[in-house]
Amino acid sequence: MPFSIPIPQPGHRLPVANWHGSGDALALANLAQRHHPLFILCAQGSDARRLQEEMHWFAPTLNIRFLPDWETLPYDQFSPHQDLVSERLSSLYLLATEQCDVIIVPVSSALGRLPPREWLTAHSFLLHRGQKLDVNQLREQLIDAGYQATSQVALPGEYCVRGGIIDLYPMGSPLPYRIDLFDDTIDTLRTFDVDNQRSIYPVDEIRLLPAHEFPLDENGIARFRQHFRDHFDGDPSRKQPYRDISNGLAPAGIEYYLPLFFEHTADIFDYLPQHALVCLQGEMDDAAQHFWRDTLNRYRLLQYDK
Repeated sequence: MPFSIPIPQPGHRLPVANWHGSGDALALANLAQRHHPLFILCAQGSDARRLQEEMHWFAPTLNIRFLPDWETLPYDQFSPHQDLVSERLSSLYLLATEQCDVIIVPVSSALGRLPPREWLTAHSFLLHRGQKLDVNQLREQLIDAGYQATSQVALPGEYCVRGGIIDLYPMGSPLPYRIDLFDDTIDTLRTFDVDNQRSIYPVDEIRLLPAHEFPLDENGIARFRQHFRDHFDGDPSRKQPYRDISNGLAPAGIEYYLPLFFEHTADIFDYLPQHALVCLQGEMDDAAQHFWRDTLNRYRLLQYDK
């Protein structure tokens, strides 16, 4: 077949010719149908998105996931959009639990530090129809997971409790859910439209992922405070990030402090199964060096900005 890639033996590299147009997507889709999971590392984010869309067209039965970067500059004092965080958490969870066939990652995402795999899987839980549910306990779990209480749910990571009705927008979900309780039991689970608040279709269960890539529970806050004091000089109570996290808030740009929330962090390869097949698309070294130069330039620019 003209667009077929042989499956290499473990530990071996197999160079392939460059294809024109969508030829690479067709060849990779063909390969993913014969061997998965497939880990595709792209030099450019635009190529990564293109491959996701085109591979899905060629092989619609494959579960193809994308790990976007935050789309913020290093050390920016504003946070990535919730939709990006939601997509990242969903992709990482499916990769960690071996539920995706293809994961496509740009170099800018692969070079960032990630939460430990075991933390992400341990802090995800299911709600299903007929389950006994303590509303106060669920509220505490959502707060610990970083969810924000609102009067009306509109974005991933938000929830609203109104008597026996709980509206919840889980991270990684394309739609929010409405939980109807009968006494202390989940009677129905339904998706709904955020614009008109009308129900769309019922579901049997929903999975809740953390609202952030870092913990905002008591242990996570304690680790952050300790590590912050260890790494930064001066009175920590005068630093805005320290004060906000101490109060259980997630200030803008806190994502770049992610390593302070954990004893150790992970990289994308910690999430890959041992039998994953790695594919490289584009000039990896040039893209990585470009990212590192940009990061150093931002550091030099902002290191004296109090």
